[in-house]
Amino acid sequence: MAACSSPLSSAVRFQTNPKLFSNRKFSLHPNKTNRKPTTVFALPPISTAAADVAALDGTTLAIIGGTSVAALAAAALSLADPEMRRRSQAEEVGGGDKEVVREYFNNTGFQRWKKIYGETDDVNRVQLDIRIGHAKTVENAILMLTDEGSLKGVSVCDAGCGTGSLAIPLAKEGAVVTATDISAAMVAEAEKQAREELLTGQDELSPTVVMPKFEVKDLESLDGKYDTVVCLDVLIHYPQSKADGMIAHLASLADNRLILSFAPKTFYYDLLKRVGELFPGPSKATRAYLHAEADVERALRKVGWKIRKKGLITTQFYFSRLIEAVPA
Repeated sequence: MAACSSPLSSAVRFQTNPKLFSNRKFSLHPNKTNRKPTTVFALPPISTAAADVAALDGTTLAIIGGTSVAALAAAALSLADPEMRRRSQAEEVGGGDKEVVREYFNNTGFQRWKKIYGETDDVNRVQLDIRIGHAKTVENAILMLTDEGSLKGVSVCDAGCGTGSLAIPLAKEGAVVTATDISAAMVAEAEKQAREELLTGQDELSPTVVMPKFEVKDLESLDGKYDTVVCLDVLIHYPQSKADGMIAHLASLADNRLILSFAPKTFYYDLLKRVGELFPGPSKATRAYLHAEADVERALRKVGWKIRKKGLITTQFYFSRLIEAVPA
């Protein structure tokens, strides 16, 4: 089966097991003042066959193999018209990006991503790969959170909680979790799963577990103060002009730590995104925005925060930059 490798294929080899993440590829890079031992992982090669062209929704990116990426990118630039498609979708729901996201994740997007985030075997190869990538992001966010000690009694806001893949394990660690999402369907599913996993047979919480507080809210509506705010894989719905303000808002809610993940904007990933837009598909209902790490760092620095740790999680169809920021 013909395949092509990306420029990342010169990195070290990568082994993926959907059930065991002991071979995860991730790096935590503390700043120069933090000399604690770190876990260092490396990037996987990205390669796939031409038969694996994937039309994914706006929160994922398509990769095409067996052809020149540069040539396909050029075709994407000349043939794809994602802006027209997005405008049409926005008009249908009577609003902009936020309304499109809310509508999508309350309907077809909810069914799609509930399946991807879940444990069902009814997923294709691409969806399974994305499930593994997202699980790695959650796992490594928890590693960041527990690196300095127990989370028992620590207040954490999970902003954009989805189906509870982070909120539930944080509650198991003893954190006092407030979990929010723009989608009422997602929040209902997260609360359902939390009750199934956190309640004992006597329908009472374990003494060490506090049931998360679930709320339907968009990021702009979040308020309160928390020790830590976590926002995973949500900034992809915000252009950089709005992401700056959102990063500032999330930082204002956190006393000690802010953990963010975002799709990194590099020349290579931007080409892949443009190629993916050639194959919109009926499910590609939300706009995907990539963010340069320098832009995110600048937005944090503007409000008096700095990046303390960072890493990159990648699989074949999922890539996410994960950072931990603290007051400067």
